[in-house]
Amino acid sequence: MAAVTSPITDSVIHDSIVRAIESVFKTMVGQGITFIEKTSAPAAAQPDRPPQIFGSVGFVGDASGLIYLCLTETFAEDLTGRILGMSPAEVEMHGAEVVTDAIGEVTNMTVGGFKNTLCDLGHACKLTLPTIVRGQNISVAAIKSATRHVFHFQTAGHRLVADIQMKLE
Repeated sequence: MAAVTSPITDSVIHDSIVRAIESVFKTMVGQGITFIEKTSAPAAAQPDRPPQIFGSVGFVGDASGLIYLCLTETFAEDLTGRILGMSPAEVEMHGAEVVTDAIGEVTNMTVGGFKNTLCDLGHACKLTLPTIVRGQNISVAAIKSATRHVFHFQTAGHRLVADIQMKLE
């Protein structure tokens, strides 16, 4: 007997990513985060944009894709301090590696929560390892034949963008 699957609608994607991000922030960071808006693509790169960090984790299976979490380096350092109970000076002393690890874990847990919803709907899939990219004026290119959903969140004066690109097998 074939497994029954439910469709992955825009509403399912929206609810799943909002729930996953809210849960990770409540659990790991100890603060709330607010969904602001959904757009079809992220804002274009701006020459004066501050240094950024992108965390990404993929999922493969009946549904496949990538989710990027995009935030400023300053916000990433703040999150790292909150998650690890470190002062800004301690985060700076430990360097970029501790920030990379913390953002990798936030990304992994967020995409894991999103993936669990897909699995609950009958779309079996597994996660890839997290990847972290740092840079200035960087942007994520669209994946050919994938559907793109971009969600903007805000917390404590900082913005987080979740860029989801996925396709059904």
